[in-house]
Amino acid sequence: MTGSRVVAVGHYQPAKVLTNDDLAAIVDTSDEWIRSRVGIETRHVAGPDEPVDELAAHAGAKALASAGLTPADIDLVLVATSTAVDRSPNTAARVAARLGMGSPAVMDLNVVCAGFTHALATADHTVRAGAATRALVIGADKMADITDWTDRTTCVLVGDGAGAAVVEAVRPGQDAGIGPVLWGSVPDMGHAVRIEGTPPRFAQEGQAVYRWATTQLPPIARKVCERAGVAPEELAAVVLHQANLRIIEPVAQRIGAVNAVVARDVVESGNTSAASIPMALSKLVERGEITSGDPVLLFGFGGNLSYAGQVIRCP
Repeated sequence: MTGSRVVAVGHYQPAKVLTNDDLAAIVDTSDEWIRSRVGIETRHVAGPDEPVDELAAHAGAKALASAGLTPADIDLVLVATSTAVDRSPNTAARVAARLGMGSPAVMDLNVVCAGFTHALATADHTVRAGAATRALVIGADKMADITDWTDRTTCVLVGDGAGAAVVEAVRPGQDAGIGPVLWGSVPDMGHAVRIEGTPPRFAQEGQAVYRWATTQLPPIARKVCERAGVAPEELAAVVLHQANLRIIEPVAQRIGAVNAVVARDVVESGNTSAASIPMALSKLVERGEITSGDPVLLFGFGGNLSYAGQVIRCP
């Protein structure tokens, strides 16, 4: 195979919306405090009867419908998540069952906030190797389940949701639509973002993450563009992990993508971990802010202090 491309995207968020004022009734915070520090205004929160695989399946179904495909057309399901409660069946298997798929390979990836871009690269490599022809790649997380809602430093950040992409092999004569991945981690700083304990709880060292993201990531993102043969100023959009508006804006600026639309879905969705990049991308496509063939930088970072990025062509 000569490469793969993203042919469609889709996203899903639970109906319940939690505003900053709602949070102010729970913990010692305020709308002004949250907006000024992280830029978030609202977030969607799933209920106890909405597991991660349900969120993922809704997003996957939308991506399949957009691609004009049926579940039977998919031979690989990859789900990036760090909030699934059960280990087996894994989330990908449960998504396949919910969607009525035949016999796809099913795998979960846990790279937390960088999970979707890792999964997308894995799908691309699998298709290139000839081990799959069409993959459904999903980022889905239910952060509400792992959040201490009495801790104002973390509960104001998070939201729930899922985003999905359909990846398929390019046809003869077509250019690859997913560029080379650049990925890595900082193992000795894994303590900066954690989901640990029983029950598991999300915690982070906010200032350490901010310094790392704003200083170390822009040159890495520029190398992603270099590998793809795309100059930063040629990008039509930049979709970073939606962690914090105070991280997204300076990182995007330092990349040098002066002509790009910068995804700011964090404002209405909060930090949805592995779901944040595919959700933000799907919304840009849905609103017509980017068009088919446009070069888009996807760059995930955060949990484990891992990162992964690639330039794709908009479906």
